Amino acid sequence: MPERMLQFVRVAQQQPEKRSVPERRHDFAEIYRSFEQRQAAVQSARCSQCGVPFCQVHCPLGNNIPDWLKLTAEGRLEEAWEVSAATNNLPEVCGRICPQDRLCEGNCVIEKGFESVTIGAVERYLTDTAFERGWVKPIRPRIERPQSVGIIGAGPAGLAAAEQLRHLGYQAMIYDRYDRVGGLMIYGIPSFKLEKEIILRRWKLWEEGGIRFQLNCDVGRDIALSELQDRHDAVLLATGVYKARELGGPGSGLPCIIPALRYLIASNRQGLGDDVPDFTSGLLNAAGKNVVVIGGGDTAMDCVRTAVRQGARSVKCLYRRDRANMPGSMREVSNAEEEGVEFVWLAAPEAFLGSDGVSGVRATRMHLGMPDASGRQSVEPLPGSHFTLAADLVVKALGFDPEDGLVGEKDLEVTRWGTVRINYRTFMTSLPGVFAAGDIVRGASLVVWAIRDGRDAAAHIHNYLQSQTAAIAVAAE
Repeated sequence: MPERMLQFVRVAQQQPEKRSVPERRHDFAEIYRSFEQRQAAVQSARCSQCGVPFCQVHCPLGNNIPDWLKLTAEGRLEEAWEVSAATNNLPEVCGRICPQDRLCEGNCVIEKGFESVTIGAVERYLTDTAFERGWVKPIRPRIERPQSVGIIGAGPAGLAAAEQLRHLGYQAMIYDRYDRVGGLMIYGIPSFKLEKEIILRRWKLWEEGGIRFQLNCDVGRDIALSELQDRHDAVLLATGVYKARELGGPGSGLPCIIPALRYLIASNRQGLGDDVPDFTSGLLNAAGKNVVVIGGGDTAMDCVRTAVRQGARSVKCLYRRDRANMPGSMREVSNAEEEGVEFVWLAAPEAFLGSDGVSGVRATRMHLGMPDASGRQSVEPLPGSHFTLAADLVVKALGFDPEDGLVGEKDLEVTRWGTVRINYRTFMTSLPGVFAAGDIVRGASLVVWAIRDGRDAAAHIHNYLQSQTAAIAVAAE
């Protein structure tokens, strides 16, 4: 039976049920159970259908959220999914890993006390239902165009661009250094947030739709960018950023002080059944260890919660600001606390202790000072406030930067931050016919922003290729 809208005054917010802490601490399965159809309809009916939907305004993709919430409430699920998929190439991913509390749900106009609509859970439910019922089909372009586009990077930006270009009939070839498609979605994000089957089933659809992949191919080492320029009519750089930010100080070079991505990739590969010598040897396995993770973003949350599941003796998160100033999702912080992670707020590492391996982190207490030019409070150490945390494994989750010598092309202009410089009106780099999108342009950011950039880049590549075709036609007359 269809649900009437504006039910937020009568119906309380309900998130999907979470698996119990004792159960989920010991496996990597997703912690949230799926909505049933009735639950999804009732929660969607809480939407106020406001005149200015701030949920949509604050979604990087501009998703038509009130529209598909209303369709879900009315039981028109296939239509709701079609509206959702019209603006998002990976709604099942965004429904799982987007920080909705900072984006769509965090800007819902329903007053506090009534609480926002559970947008992310409904988005996830719609696409999972679409897959279960066979509504999601491979791409079938209305026309086939002869032009081809080479895309470097099989992460969210490159995949979104490839799908958009394929819909337009272009031949899309994706090159990636890894052996599976998905980038950080497959190797960087733990399965308890995003089960790998979610990406693998999309991979199969992309291939059935005509997108081709050349994996285990590191552009700049295995093949030159110039060769891709000769091979394709346009090239898109969507490599992401993988270089870990370093942490200095005495003892920072000790064994067992490792970057977050190396730790997460090892865990994800082990979960996928790969042979991971560093995991087998115990170097990248937290079992039985005192683990300290340094950082306060979503990657840090992924690390601490992974360490819990690996059977760590203790897991602490060291962050130099307080809870209110933490950049990570508050929902993820709460999940980590439930699972036994201890947060050490307003503390920063000063030195690392040990000889053959790390044995402790010497830290100092911090306090928040006056706001800087950006409006964010400065962080200052408190004199004489040193303390030591026992640590057998330290994970650095301080963010990521672009790698040096991008794709081995010295003529590719970069910014002072090392990201690729583009013309934001066209997404083209300093190299004619070479475009860039995603984290390699904006710096480390969210999957949803990478998808948006990939879609925008595809539109600009289409315009470029059409203009090139028109110019050739004029020259031939």
